[in-house]
Amino acid sequence: MEKLLGEFSIGLFIWQTVLFLALLFLLRKYAWKPILNAVNEREEGIKKALESADNAKLEMENLQADNQKLLKEARLEREAMIKEARDIKNKMIEDAKDEAKSEANKLIAQAQAAIDTEKKAAIADLKSQVANLSIDIAEKVVREELSNKDKQVKLVESMLGEATLN
Repeated sequence: MEKLLGEFSIGLFIWQTVLFLALLFLLRKYAWKPILNAVNEREEGIKKALESADNAKLEMENLQADNQKLLKEARLEREAMIKEARDIKNKMIEDAKDEAKSEANKLIAQAQAAIDTEKKAAIADLKSQVANLSIDIAEKVVREELSNKDKQVKLVESMLGEATLN
């Protein structure tokens, strides 16, 4: 440091100060403003990029919320469609059961009617056969009874005794 103070020159100091001030002036005029402008522009660009990133983040959150809402609505709609399909299936099964029961009851009623008709026809046929058989038996009995004269007279008298006049 002594060496520096010993070799100190006022003229050199003034020239160095003038040059330094000139350099500062030139830097301020030509370099400082463009550098500051570049730094400010970069700062603005970074701010805009951060704002855009924040906006994009918010937009993504909104889209995710919308997607979740759409998924929820789709699930609800799917569940409603499944429920409706089950209801339709159950209704179709119930309708088929009812129709089958109705058809079965109809067939049973027809079968019972056919059985009744056949039963009545069989009873009528049986009555007819019994009547024919009774007539045949009565005819044979009457022939046997009427072959003898005394028996004929007794039969006529007993019939007249039983007959009532109106």
